[in-house]
Amino acid sequence: MGRKPNTSAQTRELLAAMLRQPRGWQYGYELSKVTGLKSGTLYPILLRLSDQGLLQSKWQEPEYPGKPPRHAYKLSPAGLALAREMAVTRVAVRRKLAGATS
Repeated sequence: MGRKPNTSAQTRELLAAMLRQPRGWQYGYELSKVTGLKSGTLYPILLRLSDQGLLQSKWQEPEYPGKPPRHAYKLSPAGLALAREMAVTRVAVRRKLAGATS
């Protein structure tokens, strides 16, 4: 695993979306719809996380003839741990901010 995982807002959003279906394979197009990330942002993040061992990826054959194969992604055990850690941190920050405004 090369460099340290990026924790940009876009990466956190993607990992949070993948955490909703942590063990299932998900397609980039579906993740784009859920996160609102454009393909020029989403796919480089998916590739980087995959290169870092945080995602597993594979080509899936189409369900219907004439359709192209699709690339699918799912969280690896390390990616799942990171996504959960980020979710816990996000909740703690929200609670702290809510307490500060009370």
